[in-house]
Amino acid sequence: MLAKIIITSAFGLMIVIIGILGLRKTRSFSDYFLGGGQIGPIMTAFTYGAAYFSAVLFIGFAGKIGWDFGMSGLWIALGNSLIGVLGVWWLMGYRIKQMSIEYKVDTMPEYFEKRYNSRAFKLYSSLAIFVFFIPYSAAVFIGLSYLFKVNFSIDYSLALILMGSFTALYLVMGGYNSMTMIDVFFGVIMALGAVVLIASTVGAAGGLTQLTSKLNSFDPRLTAAVGPPGSWPLFSLIFLTSVAPFAMPQLVQKFYAIRDRKAVRIGMVASTLFSILIATSAYFTGATCRVFMTPESAPAAFSGGKPIFDALMPEMFTSVIPQSLSVLMLLLVLSASMSTLAALVLLSSSSVAKDFYAGFINKNVSDKSLTLLMRFCSAFFVLLSVVLAYFRPATIVAILGISWGAIGSAFLGPFLWGMLSKRTNKAGAFGSSLLGVGVCVILYATGTPSPQAGTIGMLVSLAAAPLISLIHRSPQTE
Repeated sequence: MLAKIIITSAFGLMIVIIGILGLRKTRSFSDYFLGGGQIGPIMTAFTYGAAYFSAVLFIGFAGKIGWDFGMSGLWIALGNSLIGVLGVWWLMGYRIKQMSIEYKVDTMPEYFEKRYNSRAFKLYSSLAIFVFFIPYSAAVFIGLSYLFKVNFSIDYSLALILMGSFTALYLVMGGYNSMTMIDVFFGVIMALGAVVLIASTVGAAGGLTQLTSKLNSFDPRLTAAVGPPGSWPLFSLIFLTSVAPFAMPQLVQKFYAIRDRKAVRIGMVASTLFSILIATSAYFTGATCRVFMTPESAPAAFSGGKPIFDALMPEMFTSVIPQSLSVLMLLLVLSASMSTLAALVLLSSSSVAKDFYAGFINKNVSDKSLTLLMRFCSAFFVLLSVVLAYFRPATIVAILGISWGAIGSAFLGPFLWGMLSKRTNKAGAFGSSLLGVGVCVILYATGTPSPQAGTIGMLVSLAAAPLISLIHRSPQTE
């Protein structure tokens, strides 16, 4: 325990130091939000991957999906890597960088305003980002707090305060400069932790053959191509987590900040390899929870004999990982989560400071005042997320499903078609966004599981944008 406290404290101190270094490099809003637009390929690859995967993956998704779907959860890892990473970098990476230069924009709402000549769309999209990113951020805080509770036997609320403070500290000081500097270090920890996690899990089970045999004894479908819940729930999870990145503002932002086309090519390879390792380790380990976890061996992970999905993986780490390496697992999830939180906080803060305040209230705001407002909004967003995480309104998977689903439904059609086709017009963009979000929220409110509600909403958004644009032709698209 003492070793964990020392190492974690050193980790926290490093965050503070990097925040101070980032503060010294931050002289303008562009520096704070995009690192000056000159971030290299390896830094961008690590910051993309670290923003993609977090405690949401290692705690919430790995636990629930692994328990329910077994080894078929690895299809999600494959989809995330080949579609959510390789596909996004290959098809959209340099296009997004060119777009940011051509339209002279720093945020997705600014792009929507310029691309569709609509201030209303800018206002709507900035509000959507702020509202729907709060539950996403809260889900990350929930996962981290469970992890700290298990590792240090501290109160859940205290863990929340610690995580919120660290995130606010290094972001408020240094912004994107701090984030990219620390993400390389985070990425290395995540890669090492993923290798240790896979090796330790297989070793604890007595080998891969023994592991799959034991899992098969619970239910043969847990080692089949499609797990017990069926193909539609599995498809919806793959689609939601793999296709949404094409229009997730916190991931799109990485390409605004990257240096050039060569950096995109190098970053694409590095980011894809990183994703394969990280996603595979999480879903593979999650699938083995039934082998190692029972109400008798891990009572804190069960209630009335039923698993507490968000508590499975923190307990699993203590059962499988050697004590001497357990702190590495703590730093693995902490590293992934801090980066994701940083990306969410920056984007949400920019939606208020730059898109709303500078766009509608004070167009002549100075660069210094805008940067100061961004810092204030960052701290405020962290506070709101921590408050929501305190109440734990649902499981991590459910919270993330509605957050990603709503954002994907709002932006997938307008952003993807706006980038790929000049025929997409304001009516198509706005209409597809409203339809997508409406369908997603209504389905979720009437009892549809959030991943499925999000998937249907995203499909509606994707199909409606070109269709409505075709019906409502405008002169500029002729």
